Amino acid sequence: MSALSGITVSSDLASKFAAAVEEKSTRFLIVSIQNELLVHDRSVPIMHSFEEDLGILQDESCLHNDSPAYILAKLDTPSSDWMTIFYVPDSAKVRDKMLYASTRLLLLKSLGSTLFSGSIFATTKDDFTAEAYASHLRHAAAPHPLSAREQETIDLRAAENETASYGGSSARISHIGTGVGLNWSPEVEDAVKKLGKGIDCSLVIITIDPNTETLSLHSASEVDLNSLGSSLPQIEPCYSLFAWPRSSSNNEDRKILFIYSCPTNSPTKYRMIYSSGATSTFQGAKNILNASSSSVSLLPRRFETSDPLELDEKFFNAEFDLENSVTNAVTPTVGPTKGFAKPKGPPRRR
Repeated sequence: MSALSGITVSSDLASKFAAAVEEKSTRFLIVSIQNELLVHDRSVPIMHSFEEDLGILQDESCLHNDSPAYILAKLDTPSSDWMTIFYVPDSAKVRDKMLYASTRLLLLKSLGSTLFSGSIFATTKDDFTAEAYASHLRHAAAPHPLSAREQETIDLRAAENETASYGGSSARISHIGTGVGLNWSPEVEDAVKKLGKGIDCSLVIITIDPNTETLSLHSASEVDLNSLGSSLPQIEPCYSLFAWPRSSSNNEDRKILFIYSCPTNSPTKYRMIYSSGATSTFQGAKNILNASSSSVSLLPRRFETSDPLELDEKFFNAEFDLENSVTNAVTPTVGPTKGFAKPKGPPRRR
């Protein structure tokens, strides 16, 4: 609408505003529309604070009650910004209301919109008193209104953050990530630390209490490799940490294996819980062993089985490829390398 109205800023107004910006001694520039031009009506120098100087605009000789006007107002230092007051009284003519409304953006663009940091829309002089300006500032600083759903979402997030950050009187320093929410009991942490400092074959079996979602110590015992499978629960899932000295005379060869056992006849609910917590439990055990300054560490590979009885010396030798490495060292075999078979193409159409 501004372009269609043909209203432009007069050269006198442009020069007066540029001088006011440079000199910083003018409080108000009152602008009106005359003969299809935006013209300068009156300048008011800075007398007191911005709030006190707003009282000058209440005078009829400065600003007519029934005539629309644009008021360019200089804010108090240290700010160098200006603000605009668009005064269009209800008693003004309809044509004037439309003309001033359609020219507002053109005025800001012509004088430099970056110089203005705020605006007030007024229909009476009571809208730009000191009290009204203070109310305007409070409204501008207030948070944006939210719908009921948006407020509910914010309250929910705040409650979740408060719950997550609460430690309580029994808060413990833990080296374990939250994972899927499984908590480590002190007995399990102590058993894992002792496992890392030992020298013999040792087995720590960990189970989950489904009611509290807490990792509990099922048992900790000294077992040999061939008794490992029979020592694990046969009808329920579990996590196990097994210390295996590959060489009884060299403690540096002692390996700690993480085993996730989930028998096929386990309850479906337990299988889902143990499956979702396997990664966080593995990482937690790794962090505990590293933090305890033990001479051994957890192997990066996890072992999973649905039949605990298959876990014996032959199984792990095959997994570590020990038997093949010994055989290949004595009688190496050389044979053709088979690549991937090329897939058959689609049948030819007739």
